[in-house]
Amino acid sequence: MNLSHPNFSDRKIDLKIKVCGMRNRENIAQISQLDIDMIGFIFYEKSPRFVSSNDFLDLKNLEEQNSNLQKIGVFVNSKTSEVLDKVGEYELDYVQLHGDESSDYCEDLKNVWPNIKIIKAFSVNEDFDFEKTKVFEGTCDLFLFDTKGKNRGGNGETFDWELLEKYKGDTPFLLSGGISPENAERITKVYFPKLIGIDLNSRFEIEPGIKNINKLKNFISKIKEQ
Repeated sequence: MNLSHPNFSDRKIDLKIKVCGMRNRENIAQISQLDIDMIGFIFYEKSPRFVSSNDFLDLKNLEEQNSNLQKIGVFVNSKTSEVLDKVGEYELDYVQLHGDESSDYCEDLKNVWPNIKIIKAFSVNEDFDFEKTKVFEGTCDLFLFDTKGKNRGGNGETFDWELLEKYKGDTPFLLSGGISPENAERITKVYFPKLIGIDLNSRFEIEPGIKNINKLKNFISKIKEQ
């Protein structure tokens, strides 16, 4: 199956780039100066990339380094009150829900904090039913398709991207799951109508929560130059 845009030579690459799993002060400051659009922080205690209020710099200062940078908080089956507390404390632009949250859960968040944007993550393998995304249409601003694995994200493995041909929804999505520096050329040629960005995490790490700045710079350069 050919996943490339039929008129790819005429298509300008403008994919949003999200770097997730940050928690180190110095590393966050370096990342925020790169040509990226989103930066993600994981508020899930079982994750090796879990952050607490003492782990990193005041996120309000990130706008001074990159005024366009959007902050995403990642949650897994958290109470809505806990999510909303983090939204207020860190002035998050998005919440990314990576658990078994329902559409009602998403509506509850929007009812309390109408301006918050929601990313709903789905774990994909050959058995995934894309019809499950329909109930979240109109409630969530973005979907994220990640690799189904033993962990809630951060498995470092890709899934068969051809499966995304089955997605017929209206909500734009981010592609996640094991994207590595070696995937740059392939990423620039992949096309799905609702694909608007990519999520980078474990394949760019020195250790959990610490990203290799040079690897990210080189990858972003290849993506942006196409």
